[in-house]
Amino acid sequence: MSDLKQYNNFFEEIVKTINSARYEAYKSLNKHHIGLNFEIGKLIVKNQNANNWGKSIVDTLSQDINKQIDGIKGYSPQNLWRMRQFYLEYENDIELLELTVKIPWGQNLLIMHQIKNREERKYYLDATDKLGWSRAVLLNQIKANAFENHMINPKQNNFEVSLPVHLSEQANEALKSEYNLDFLGISKPILERELENRLVENIRDLLLELGYGFTFIGNQYRLKLNQKEYFIDLLFYHRFLKCLIAIELKTVEFEPEFAGKMNFYLELLDTQEKQEDDNPSIGIILCPTKDNIEVEYSLKSSAKPIGVSEYKLTHNLPIELKGKVPTAKELKEMLSKAIVQSGLNE
Repeated sequence: MSDLKQYNNFFEEIVKTINSARYEAYKSLNKHHIGLNFEIGKLIVKNQNANNWGKSIVDTLSQDINKQIDGIKGYSPQNLWRMRQFYLEYENDIELLELTVKIPWGQNLLIMHQIKNREERKYYLDATDKLGWSRAVLLNQIKANAFENHMINPKQNNFEVSLPVHLSEQANEALKSEYNLDFLGISKPILERELENRLVENIRDLLLELGYGFTFIGNQYRLKLNQKEYFIDLLFYHRFLKCLIAIELKTVEFEPEFAGKMNFYLELLDTQEKQEDDNPSIGIILCPTKDNIEVEYSLKSSAKPIGVSEYKLTHNLPIELKGKVPTAKELKEMLSKAIVQSGLNE
C-alpha cells in the first residue's frame, strides 16, 4: 500500500509537469499567433496606403498565400480583413494589445466586433485571460452585461480576510456580483426547491453563467453530523481554484442567518469532503436582492470564505412583480399552501 501511494504521488507529479509544460507551450504559441496576425494587418494597411491599393488586393493576397504555403488555413480574404481591423483597433493602445496576446484569436474577434468601449474591452480581455473563458462563455457574459454589473454592483465577500492572497484574488475574479438566470424562463414568484430543480434541469446553461472552471457535483448534497443530516442546494468543484464551492439558493432578500448557515456547511465540507491538496471550500449565497450594509456586517463574523450575489430571472422584470419579492414569512406561507394543495399533509 505504501509503494502504491508513493507511485500514485509520483504519477500525479509527472502528469502535472506534462500538463504545465503543455500549457506554457500553448501560451507561447498563442502569443506568436496573435502577434503574427497583428503584423500581417500592419503590413496590409502600410502597403495599401503607400501604393494606393483598393480592396481587391486582399483577395489577391489571400489567393497567393494559399498557393505559396499549401495547406495553411486562416488566410481567407475575410480573415485577412479581420487582421487588418485588429491592427487598426490596437495600434495605438499598447496596454490592450498586451492583453490580446494572452487570449485565443476567436475570443479576440468576439470582443473586437461586439465591444467598442475601451474600458469594457479591457474588462473582457482581462477576464477571459484570468478565468479562461471559452467563446461560448465569453459570449454569454457579454449578453448578460457582465461589465455593467461589475461597475454598478460591487462584489461582496470576505475572501480577502479568509483566504491566502493569491487564492483570494482568483476567487474574487470567479465570483460575479449578479447572475443572470433568465434562461430558466421564470416570470412569477417561485419556491426555492423549484428554482433548484429548474437549475439542475438546465445545468449546461447554469455552468455557462457561472463561468469557466465549475464542475457540477450534485444538488441536495448530503452532509451528516452525529445523527442529523444537512443538505447543500448545489455543490461544485472549481478546477482552477481547486476547491469545493457550495451554492445556497434563496428566493427572499438576504438575511444575516444565511451567512451563519453557510459557515456551518463549509466547516462540514472542509472536515468531511475536502481532500488534502484542496484549497478551503467557498460558499456562494444567491439572493434576488440584498442590503449591502447588512451583507457586509454579516460576513465580518465568518471565518469561512463566503460571497453573496444577486440573481435576476428576467432581463426586464414584469411590472406586476416589481417590489414583490417575498419575505421569509411569506415564503413559509406559500410553502404551507403548496403542501396543503398537494395533499402531502394527509
